[in-house]
Amino acid sequence: MTPNPLTRRRFLTLSAAGAAAVASARLDPAGAVTRAGAPGAAGGAVRDPFTLGVASGDPTPGGIVLWTRLAPRPLEGGGMPNRRVPVQWEVATDERFSRVVARGAEHATPAMGHSVHAEVSGLRPGHWYWYRFRAGRTISPVGRTRTAPAQGAHVASTAFALTSCQSYTAGYFTAHRHMSEEDLDLVVQVGDYIYEGAPNPANLRVHEGVGEPVTLIEYRNRHAQYRADADLQAAHAAFPWAVVLDDHEIDNNWADEVPQDPARQPRDAFLARRAAALQAYYEHMPLRRSSLPQGIDAQLYRRLTFGDLLDVHVLDTRQYRSDQDRARRLDPSRTILGDEQERWLMAGLAGPTARWNALAQQVFFSQRDFTAGPDATFSDDAWDDYVPERNALRDHIAAVGASNPVILTGDVHASYVCDVKADFDDPASATVATELVGTSISTGGDGVEQGSGDPVQLAENPHIRFINRRRGYLRNVVTHTEWTADFRTVDVVTVPGAPVATKASFVIEDGRAGAVAV
Repeated sequence: MTPNPLTRRRFLTLSAAGAAAVASARLDPAGAVTRAGAPGAAGGAVRDPFTLGVASGDPTPGGIVLWTRLAPRPLEGGGMPNRRVPVQWEVATDERFSRVVARGAEHATPAMGHSVHAEVSGLRPGHWYWYRFRAGRTISPVGRTRTAPAQGAHVASTAFALTSCQSYTAGYFTAHRHMSEEDLDLVVQVGDYIYEGAPNPANLRVHEGVGEPVTLIEYRNRHAQYRADADLQAAHAAFPWAVVLDDHEIDNNWADEVPQDPARQPRDAFLARRAAALQAYYEHMPLRRSSLPQGIDAQLYRRLTFGDLLDVHVLDTRQYRSDQDRARRLDPSRTILGDEQERWLMAGLAGPTARWNALAQQVFFSQRDFTAGPDATFSDDAWDDYVPERNALRDHIAAVGASNPVILTGDVHASYVCDVKADFDDPASATVATELVGTSISTGGDGVEQGSGDPVQLAENPHIRFINRRRGYLRNVVTHTEWTADFRTVDVVTVPGAPVATKASFVIEDGRAGAVAV
């Protein structure tokens, strides 16, 4: 595992104690610094603009994106004045900022919800850094981040978490708090960062607003409610993240330009909603300017590289897909990736790659038959609804000999391990890749060990090796000889503070597709 001079627990303690105030004058020696909530010059409280915390993401060799959003009244559109505000940032090699190596400033503008995306470059590849922001006289919390190793550099090991599906209303984000204390270099979030459901007083935690978000302000408020969660903020402050959306960031089960319920959402209304939701998503994520939405489109598929050890191909299975249609699941004209993304992915897998190739994407890739006996039933919100494209990708992986392909999936609120077969209907066929499916952070409530239909799934799909329906995240430790996947779970999310444990561990050996239980 990557050495780290500062333990996660010490880092979290330092941040919680107000580490941002340490050596704060270095940001601007001429200005007095006020901590959020401290008495102001007029005797009143200074309203904290950093209520949503800080984050970093999309590491490159020597570079990183630093994020924050100024929102003193986070559930009221942010509460900032209708003008641009200068925000300073700095990066240091130590948590006390005695060795600052980069400084800069950005303007937080009303048009972008007063969010800040500072793209920092010129740092050392493969190193830990600490960062913070300043707006006016207020210093943000401290975040910690890590740049990617140099291109092609030998990397002995890396560790990252896979996470998805964090419903605010279904439970507490306890798993994020535990994740923040892990020894990780990265967090990969594959969608359902927020949920668009209307507020329901019967829920454990109630969504803000009066209905489903539709406008930009409404999506900003929904993101802000999630971002204000202390456990989620801790996980963002501890590591860089790589994020990509699924459906609930906009509308359940949407597909390209088609909403879940076209009869209730006219096309023009849905496209306006999609544009608003994509902008709010960008405003709240540590994404590069290359992902800034242009109307209804946002460039979210991309590739992150970690030396000679790991390539992460981040996929977008929502913006370009054909509408779900079980009757046409075998139609070769239908797509889940879109032509351009498919060509990009296949070219990337065919070219020189790192030792391991991770495909980080949203929905279930392997075949999954839900019905016992000769009949078969498949999900329409999975690659099973796009069989020719799924099979073409699988066959391409085999044909080009892509090095150690591992498909990382979210969406289904359960942990799975699957052998990706050359022929899913023939258990004796070759195993081409491995699929690891991470459970939800909270969606679905406390969960169970197994659902009532899981024995049928295991019997009908012998390539499915493991199912568990507790909440948590997937910890991955990758070396040149093996990939270890630890399914980290909590027993309850309906009360805070549940302990975390490893429910199961699987190992994938270098050069041999398929996972083996430890």
